[in-house]
Amino acid sequence: MSEDAVRFGVVGFGAWGNCHADAITATAGAEVYGIAAKSEATCDSARSRYPDALVTQDYRELIALDEIDVVDVVVPSFLHRQVAVAALEAGKHVLLEKPMAITLEDCNAIVDAARANGRLLSVGHELRLSSLWKKVKDLIDEGFIGDPQYCLVELSRKPYRHGADGWRFDIERVGNWILEEPIHFFDLARWYLQKAGDPTTVFARANSRQEGHLELQDNFSALMNFESGAYAVITQTLSAFEHHQTAKVSGTEGAIWASWSGAQDRTLHPTFALKAYNTQQDEVLDLTPDRITGEVFELRDQMAMMCQAVRQDGALHAAGEDGRWSVAMCIAAQQSVDTGKVAQIEKT
Repeated sequence: MSEDAVRFGVVGFGAWGNCHADAITATAGAEVYGIAAKSEATCDSARSRYPDALVTQDYRELIALDEIDVVDVVVPSFLHRQVAVAALEAGKHVLLEKPMAITLEDCNAIVDAARANGRLLSVGHELRLSSLWKKVKDLIDEGFIGDPQYCLVELSRKPYRHGADGWRFDIERVGNWILEEPIHFFDLARWYLQKAGDPTTVFARANSRQEGHLELQDNFSALMNFESGAYAVITQTLSAFEHHQTAKVSGTEGAIWASWSGAQDRTLHPTFALKAYNTQQDEVLDLTPDRITGEVFELRDQMAMMCQAVRQDGALHAAGEDGRWSVAMCIAAQQSVDTGKVAQIEKT
């Protein structure tokens, strides 16, 4: 192992934990120093793939290691506060998968621990690093469409994977399904409409095709308002096929339309496109980026940015405050689904 490498300890070695470890390994100047996995079988798999890494079933043993710089938390959502706070109090920087937690109280505890211990806290909203979705943001910031007024983020996909021990289908462990994937789209909408101020209220609807499990919301739509009068629509169905995401943003002087499609969310060979229109130019431009995009590629970018931040005290793509905002929007949306009324979004 390199003396100058940023050393990661990965807590959680399921399907996505494996992807995290692969991304760290693919990142120059980063190393998987240790892995904490739930079962002995998973530990055996980790030892086989990473023979030089320390592997344990006790994450506390991992975060106690002086050699580790960053703890990468890839466990079910209900465990995020427990692991993240312990790692921050042990003096480690933390890269925390979304959602950062399943309650605002837990989010606050994690943010407070990062501040109290002077550690970096990055939350896994990796779409912000995409050559496609970030290009939308860049165009908005350049003023290409004037003042943004409306944003639509839509996903049509096949059903969720169950996760280890079926945790993703256990609402007590997942919090709610809005926190599971729509949280990415709430984050994008807030990011794209940043000039419109903070999100204020949300009205949402959802239903399930799973008899006896109304809490497992296969179809979900929300309308979210911002301080300036701009608004966003976030909508998702899990009752479809493949993985197809669209983002549209309209402003006072133009519009942007981006799309991404693949056989699944982690496909390595997606199709994607971005078109933009400005009223003054009166021309539709094809601004599709050359660089391939998808969550596997953005995960690698996330690791590279984390390494740079650790070495140079640099910027993070999504900090703890961003993660908390995302949870706040999703909790308000779930409240609206449950009550059938408009819900207030709690400010950070």
